Amino acid sequence: MKVVDILKHKSESLAKHHFEIKELMSPALREYLHDFVSKTNGIQVFDWVRELAPAVNEDVSPREEEIELSSEALAVYQELQTKLDQVVHVGDWVTIDQERINAFGEVTEDTQWIHTDPERAVQESPFKTTVAHGFLTLSMLSRMTDSVDPENPLFPTAKMVVNVGLNQVRFPYPVKSGNRIRTHSKLIKVTPIRKGLELEREMTVEIEGIRRPGCVAVSVIRLYF
Repeated sequence: MKVVDILKHKSESLAKHHFEIKELMSPALREYLHDFVSKTNGIQVFDWVRELAPAVNEDVSPREEEIELSSEALAVYQELQTKLDQVVHVGDWVTIDQERINAFGEVTEDTQWIHTDPERAVQESPFKTTVAHGFLTLSMLSRMTDSVDPENPLFPTAKMVVNVGLNQVRFPYPVKSGNRIRTHSKLIKVTPIRKGLELEREMTVEIEGIRRPGCVAVSVIRLYF
């Protein structure tokens, strides 16, 4: 069987179940798929691609009117809409000392001297001291936000909060041993999804006394009601 025939056969199967597949896709993936299909206009492609295009174009993203939110989810959605593009939380200062850096290095088996050898760092590092692992700074986001307080949950009406991942992670400036850092969280997007909401928050890690941040990342979480 030719590759083209295999693809056509598979596309016919996918087309029959595109509604189920759509529910499994994240909002971002649906947008990417829509962009791809849109760019095929006027270009010769396999028929099976064009057969799938209408189903994708008809529902490229989860429009609010097509998703029935529970009363709890709707209340949270409406509240969050008023906070878009605003800093919704500033965490407490946390000291990144050498003991914490060493412990992280042991757990991750990353004990490079730039992190764990203060004497050598003074002599050879351009920073004249040890610096925290970038992933250590990243791992502190939960601690430095309002996400992990069991006594005061951020979304008390949600049955479950799931960490989906991170987008566009960058480390503009190193966090040196002894620095204090804190996180500013800005809400940038709220999207209705099946049984809940997907939130994107821009996390900026401030280093005390330093103009440039130690880390910038977009956190993606889902709330299920």
